[in-house]
Amino acid sequence: MVAKRSARQARVKALTQMRHLVITAPDQLRCRLKGLTVTALVDEAMGLRPSRSKDPVTAAHKASLSSLAHRVQTLEDEITELDERIDALLAATAPELLSLFGVGPDTAAALLVAAGDNPERLHSEPAWAHLCGVAPIPASSGKIAGRYRLDRGGDRQANAALWRIVMVRIAHDPETTAYFERKVKEGRSKRDVIRLLKRYVAREVYRYLPRG
Repeated sequence: MVAKRSARQARVKALTQMRHLVITAPDQLRCRLKGLTVTALVDEAMGLRPSRSKDPVTAAHKASLSSLAHRVQTLEDEITELDERIDALLAATAPELLSLFGVGPDTAAALLVAAGDNPERLHSEPAWAHLCGVAPIPASSGKIAGRYRLDRGGDRQANAALWRIVMVRIAHDPETTAYFERKVKEGRSKRDVIRLLKRYVAREVYRYLPRG
């Protein structure tokens, strides 16, 4: 997961640099490349031939774009290979986890890494919720009771994974969508409802974590 995250970041950086080079390229080259999709831009840039341009500025842009495009392609191949390795590890470690609605390979891997790095925190479901930073923390004061705040602690990668699962369910799971809308109409803030849903998903995930 560390290697995949690094490769993704490097890919985004290379693509951003390609877009900037297109903007500053000479007119003919810019018109040829602007507005292309990522895939089309990479394919087109990989085929550029700097040696065919007499203008040194155009040749430099072509050389840079071609180099970055080949780098993007290499990174995409690396990400694909890492995905295959991660999928195999998930299948061997917790195949049932991927059957949960909204749980994909990246979110499942993030949750399993958090669990594997903190085996002492898996002695109970509440402990797992604290590890993921989704356990409710009382924030009542004075005459106002029953108020809770978001937990800013815990494993941030696991917390982000739970957030992504909740967002997928709100968007695509009718039961979750109905629950979310009902709670908002009752006066709950959207952030508070998301916190409740993250806590629910953490409880659900806990049953499928490898222990012992």
